[in-house]
Amino acid sequence: MYDVVVVGGGPSGATAAEDLARSGHKVALLDRAGRIKPCGGAIPPRLIADFDIPDHMLVAKITTARMISPTGRKVDIPIENGFVGMVDREDFDEFLRERAAKAGAVRATGTYKRIDREGGVTKVIYRDKVSGNERELPCKLVIGADGARSNVARDEVPGGDRIPYVVAYHEIIEAPGAVGEYHPDRCDVIYDGRISPDFYGWVFPHGKSASVGMGSMVKEVDLKKATAALREASGLAGCETIRREGAPIPLKPLDRWDNGKDVVLAGDAAGVVAPSSGEGIYYAMAGGRVAATAAAACLASGRVKDLRLARQLFMREHKTVFRVLASMQNAYYKSDERRERFVSLCHDIDVQRLTFEAYMNKKLVKARPMAHLKIGLKNLAHLTRLVPAAYT
Repeated sequence: MYDVVVVGGGPSGATAAEDLARSGHKVALLDRAGRIKPCGGAIPPRLIADFDIPDHMLVAKITTARMISPTGRKVDIPIENGFVGMVDREDFDEFLRERAAKAGAVRATGTYKRIDREGGVTKVIYRDKVSGNERELPCKLVIGADGARSNVARDEVPGGDRIPYVVAYHEIIEAPGAVGEYHPDRCDVIYDGRISPDFYGWVFPHGKSASVGMGSMVKEVDLKKATAALREASGLAGCETIRREGAPIPLKPLDRWDNGKDVVLAGDAAGVVAPSSGEGIYYAMAGGRVAATAAAACLASGRVKDLRLARQLFMREHKTVFRVLASMQNAYYKSDERRERFVSLCHDIDVQRLTFEAYMNKKLVKARPMAHLKIGLKNLAHLTRLVPAAYT
């Protein structure tokens, strides 16, 4: 009998499993293995500090971000007093799973099938990867961290089957040194309707490799064709492709993360990917941590209402940032004319500093009220077309 079974071994599930195991709980971590999520792989300094990520896991350290508009306008934003770390999800996720196992979590490899409560005992039923047979993991609580379009969320949590998402696709390629428009110390974010009519494309260095991809909610968009165009524009068309990956990325946190009895969600399963930026690794791990906190509280008190703590704790810290980013996406991703204005706005030094301080530290900066006022007025000027799109 496990205290908690964690379904899904990505950053969220592995973090929840490690936290619970370190606090003395009996934990099983179920992962189907062999699945690598398409991801740019950027992690901010706060993640590195909060979750004790060793330097050897970073495949690159980025010091500049470049925004590219539909007309090819480029805005380079230096990352002052630090860097953004890059990880390759194939190695990073396995490192987190192994760390959870070293903390005491029992790893199980297979595919989640359902939760069975026959006889009054909660059991996670899964198909074992090696034998192909169905096996069971009896437990007191379940953490569903099985990604966007989560099967646990669909089966157990009201509204869990109706989460909006972007389909993301990327190609990991062998990357040369600086060539064409590509530079190994710079992340490029491309806001161009020809690449994505409602999201963006990216070219993110990973040391000896690079992630080139994009996302869209529009079903008619040819993801592979758009990614090929990105590679061509960046001078990377001739590079060897190592692997190709695609997956949904949720766009909005669910209104409820628990089923009121024995299940709580975490990470993509709960919808915690930042709007506008699509950033997910930090928020997934933060979501795993609060899910573990809620599960531990529930086990200690016997009150199922303590499972609500996961969403409450997460939203207390991140709700405002998510709301601001959602407003920005709704305002600027609607058309190329709006995207052009967004990149133009990024020329502003106050925008650059406040944006990256918020990204690096995961909270809105309150120390510069005049800067916030100036940015608000410039936003209004762009959205009402009081200034031309080329205004800097």
